[in-house]
Amino acid sequence: MSDDKVIIFDTTLRDGEQSAGIGLTSQEKMEIAKQLDRLGVDVIEAGFAASSPGDFEAVQAIAREVRRPIIASLARCVLPDVDAAWEAIKEAAHPRIHVFISSSDVQIMHQLRRNPEEVLDMAVASVERAKSHCEDVEFSPMDATRTDEEYLYRMLEAVIKAGATTINIPDTVGYAMPWEFAQRIENIKENVPNIDEVVLSVHCHNDLGQAVGNSLAGVKAGVRQVEGCINGLGERAGNAALEEVIMAIETRPDIYGVGTNIDTRQIYRTSRLVSDITGFPVQPNKAIVGANAFRHASGIHQDGVLKERSTFEIMDPQAIGWPSNELVLGKLSGRAGLRARLNELGFNLDKDELAETFVVFQELADRKPEVTDADLLSIMSSQRRISDVPAMYRLEHVQVSCGSHEIPTATVTIVDSEEKSVTDAATGTGPVDAVYKAINRVVQVSNTLTEFRVDAVTGGIDAIGDVTIRIEKDDRAYVGRGSDVDIIVASAKAYMNALNRLLATQDTRPTFDVPTS
Repeated sequence: MSDDKVIIFDTTLRDGEQSAGIGLTSQEKMEIAKQLDRLGVDVIEAGFAASSPGDFEAVQAIAREVRRPIIASLARCVLPDVDAAWEAIKEAAHPRIHVFISSSDVQIMHQLRRNPEEVLDMAVASVERAKSHCEDVEFSPMDATRTDEEYLYRMLEAVIKAGATTINIPDTVGYAMPWEFAQRIENIKENVPNIDEVVLSVHCHNDLGQAVGNSLAGVKAGVRQVEGCINGLGERAGNAALEEVIMAIETRPDIYGVGTNIDTRQIYRTSRLVSDITGFPVQPNKAIVGANAFRHASGIHQDGVLKERSTFEIMDPQAIGWPSNELVLGKLSGRAGLRARLNELGFNLDKDELAETFVVFQELADRKPEVTDADLLSIMSSQRRISDVPAMYRLEHVQVSCGSHEIPTATVTIVDSEEKSVTDAATGTGPVDAVYKAINRVVQVSNTLTEFRVDAVTGGIDAIGDVTIRIEKDDRAYVGRGSDVDIIVASAKAYMNALNRLLATQDTRPTFDVPTS
C-alpha cells in the first residue's frame, strides 16, 4: 500500500456484531463479507475466532472463500487465543492476526488486575506467537487515548521489535477530541523510534460523537489505516462509520491528499444489506446513506439544485450507488429488461434466480405499475431473506377483517417443508396482533416480540412497506423482515422470517398441530 492510499479496515463482522441485539449467522456473515469484497475494503476482520465455535467456523469459512482482501481474526494477548485465530485464518490468501491488550491504568488495574510490566510482557509474547504463524500481525493497545504516554511508547516500541507490522491506536471508549487525538498520533510518531517500520492505524468509538472526526484527524496526522463499521455499528454508540470516512477522503482531496481503493458505487448497497441483515435501521438524516441525504425540502435549496446540483450537493448521489426514483420498469417489461436493470444495480442473477425474481416482479407490477429502483432493491432484499433461511414454514395466505367497530380477526394458511397445509384463525387487539396470534396457533414456538417497526421503501400512497421485527427466545434475538404493498402482509412475512430463523437454530422440529381451544 502506497503512502497516498488509506487502508480501509472493516470490522462490521466483529465489532459491529457486538452491537446489542445483533446476532449474525455464519451464512449472513459470509454474505456481508462478499459484499465488503465488492466494496473494495482492504481488510475484513471476520470475527473473534476464540470467542465461540460458531465464530471460529464463520471466520474459517470467510478465510477460505473470500480471497482478495486481507482476512483478520481478533485475539486477546493470550497464547491459546492467538493459536485459535491462526487456525481459523490459516487458509486465507492474505491472513492477519490482530492481537490486543489493555494499556490504560484504569483497565490494567481493574480489568486485567496485573502490573504494567506483566502486561507489556504479555503483549510482546503474543505478538511473537502471532509472528510465528504469519507475517502480517496487528497490535492494538486497548484504551490508548487514556494510556500514560511514556508507557504507551515503550509498549509500541517493544511489540514492533517483536514483529508487529501494523500498530493500531484505539480510542476504545470514545474519549478523545479530534485535536487531542491528532496530537497523540504526532507524539507517537515522534517518540516511538521504530514507528516508521509499521503501518499506523486508528480505531475510534463514537461515545461523544467524535469517531469519524477522530479517524479523519488521524489521517491528517499521517495514519494510513482506518478501522470502522458500515453504518457506524459497534459497541455502545458504535464505531466510525466507514462510509463517512471514505466519502470525506474522496470528496476532500484538497485536505487529506490521499485516496482509497473503495468502489464508492457499492456504498449504498452495502449499507442497505448490513441494515437489512442486522435489523438496525439507518436514520433518515444519516450522512451519505440516510434517506434524506440527497433530498431537498427548502424552496431555496430546490431552486438551486434545479439550476445547478453543485449549489447544494457536494457529492453525486450516483457516486455512492444511490438508486433513482425514476420509473424504470412496468408490467409489460420482460425478463431481459429486468436483468439489465438489476445488472446496473449490481445484481448478477443466474437463470433460475432471474426466473424466481421475475415472478415476484410481475406480482408487484400488477399491483404497483410504477416500479422504481428502490422497489427493485426491495424485491432483491426480500428474495435474499427467503433464500438465506431454511424455510421450515411458509406463509401461503393471510386475510384480515377489522374496522372501527369490528374485532380484528385474521385467518392464515401455513405450509410446512413437506407441503402439509394448515389454516387457522385468531382475534387480537389489532390486525397485526391477530395475524401473529393466528400464526402462533399453527407454528407453536414460544417467543417474545421485542421490536416492531414499519418503514416505507418509496414515497407515495402505493409505496412498499418494509416491516422489521425482533423476537427473543432463551435470551437470543432473531430479526425478521418482510416487504409488501399491503402492510399487514408485510408484517406476516416478517414474523414468518423471524420464526424460520429461530427454528433454524432448534435441534428438533416444533409441532405443527392446531390446538383445539
